Amino acid sequence: MNPNTLSSFFRIALLACLLPATVHAGHAHIAVASNFATPMKKLAAQFEQATGHTLTLSTGATGKFYAQIKNGAPFDMLLAADEATPARLMREGDAIKVQTYAIGRLVLWSDRPGYITGNDAVLRQNRFKRLAIANPKLAPYGAAASEALTQLKLIDAVQNKFVIGENIAQTYQFVASGNAELGLVSLSQVMQDGKLTRGSAWVIPASLHAPIRQDAVLLKRGENNEAARALFDYLKTPGAALTLIRSFGYER
Repeated sequence: MNPNTLSSFFRIALLACLLPATVHAGHAHIAVASNFATPMKKLAAQFEQATGHTLTLSTGATGKFYAQIKNGAPFDMLLAADEATPARLMREGDAIKVQTYAIGRLVLWSDRPGYITGNDAVLRQNRFKRLAIANPKLAPYGAAASEALTQLKLIDAVQNKFVIGENIAQTYQFVASGNAELGLVSLSQVMQDGKLTRGSAWVIPASLHAPIRQDAVLLKRGENNEAARALFDYLKTPGAALTLIRSFGYER
């Protein structure tokens, strides 16, 4: 064999050995609850670098994703903001695996530094004009907000000041844009690397509402999708993924 031909053969063989992840890399479409949007962007980049797979992320309200999945939306996995929706999809035969990937925390937040003094005093003083919460019928964080206000015996006093967000992302925007002085949002939206990113806040005691257990569900469409199955496993393994999730204020 010609030396040049032999050299080329070995180069091609070496390249084939070095690039198996690229050759076999898959792609998955993931529906992500709004509260987990920012962590998931970072997690997706981390996952793609580690595995060679690629992800397309769609964010929104868990309740709306349920309706879209039932109507044939092309999602391989749902990262929900609750545990009830994934359980329902499992019961109805639309999913094959479920697991908890995070337990969320609710926080009273203002974009104004010093406006909230680390407790519920600002709510009890009732001097604000608007309080943003997510729609309790669609968003688990909205349901938790309503439950917490009821436990605090404040619901009757403040509900006429509600600004209702379609999801937790819109609820956060109401406060960040100044359209509401206060909002009950996900801690992950205002915390990064274990620190409050802006404004002032009070983390609502977990005892005031049912746990916001967030489950991931592998949908029937993703049953044979290598990328989706790899992500499902990646979420449950200790290490970089868990560290990142906790850095946004989630528990596990």
